[in-house]
Amino acid sequence: MAGQSRPRLRPAVVRYYFDADVLGLARIVASIRPDATYPGDPGAVIHKRARPACPITSTDVPDLEWIPAVALAGWAVITRDKAIERRPAERDAVFSHRARVFAIASREQLNRWAQLEILMARWRDIERLSAEPGPFIYALTYTTTRRVL
Repeated sequence: MAGQSRPRLRPAVVRYYFDADVLGLARIVASIRPDATYPGDPGAVIHKRARPACPITSTDVPDLEWIPAVALAGWAVITRDKAIERRPAERDAVFSHRARVFAIASREQLNRWAQLEILMARWRDIERLSAEPGPFIYALTYTTTRRVL
């Protein structure tokens, strides 16, 4: 209609990067939070905040490439890669780029609902700890947030 203006959008400040191994969870969270992104995220408008497309454009980008980029952007990482602290090259990338990583840890295969349950159970820890400087890796379970690096 003539004379009506569109609501003004403010830019979103991305704070969380969801790794490709939790892509289903990432899409759920990014659909309701303007501060969350994932590889291949085309961007979105959430709560009058415009989130740009993610610079990691594909789920095929190797960890040793996206970890430095995400750390440089200042984003905390949420992943399902429970073995990240045991792989020397990835651990070194986290350490040398001062990345902040939260790994959903479980022995069983978790579906999206179970991943979301753990994420929500630990969310206050994630928000509090992501404000601290890296490098670090925390393992997240239903009941604990445990530093592993």
